[in-house]
Amino acid sequence: MRKLICIGASSLLIAGMLTSCGEESGSDATASSTAAGGGTELPQGSEPVDLDPAEFTTEIDNPYWPMAVGNRWVYSETDSDGADQRVVVTVTDETHMVANGIEARVVRDEVTEAGSGEPVEITDDWYAQDADRNIWYLGESTTEYENGKPTTTEGSFEAGKNGAEAGIIMPADPQPGLSYRQEYYPGEAEDEGEIVKLDAQAEVPAGHFEPALMTQDTNPLEPKVLEFKFFARDVGPVLAVGVSGGNDREELLSFRDGR
Repeated sequence: MRKLICIGASSLLIAGMLTSCGEESGSDATASSTAAGGGTELPQGSEPVDLDPAEFTTEIDNPYWPMAVGNRWVYSETDSDGADQRVVVTVTDETHMVANGIEARVVRDEVTEAGSGEPVEITDDWYAQDADRNIWYLGESTTEYENGKPTTTEGSFEAGKNGAEAGIIMPADPQPGLSYRQEYYPGEAEDEGEIVKLDAQAEVPAGHFEPALMTQDTNPLEPKVLEFKFFARDVGPVLAVGVSGGNDREELLSFRDGR
């Protein structure tokens, strides 16, 4: 799963976050879930979740990542090797029935090489929102390209198949210290998130966003990797920056509200 987020943090804040990332992040499958808005418990580690499809909708209006049909984000990304890429994320009018029985909204993520426009990766991500307004991530269908030709679909997974479980991509009631599993596909996708603060700020080509929600993302499969992400209300992800295990940076160039 691709990620986006913000960096408008001071060096002192970054130092503090790097220190805190050495603490336990709740990845143990037996860890107890953290309560969120409406009494919903957020999943941790590999623990299974029993989700009622009747409690979900494809109309996603969580203010920190609104996914109205037609919403479109354009990002510029520089990876650890210095390659420049263009990322276009679009909320489609399509839905996908996930193996766990939940109908999900299809959000298309298209990565191309800056300049040539050749495809690098095209992914359909599947999201749905529960009755409390938690946004759940339910899997993806992804294809990587080389020299304009598809090479692999490795990384694709679907909640309810082959041990994969749904995760949270944005809590309904984000509060500092709240942790949650973002995705779980054993040995392949085990990303975890934690809310850092609600009053951060981010400066990107699309503008200055303050306050912004800041998260830190980790992965037990890559324990040296740490990403900071920032989300702006009524916009969604505005910047992602790798601060350990790579120096990738992905920043918002433009946002179009599809409503």
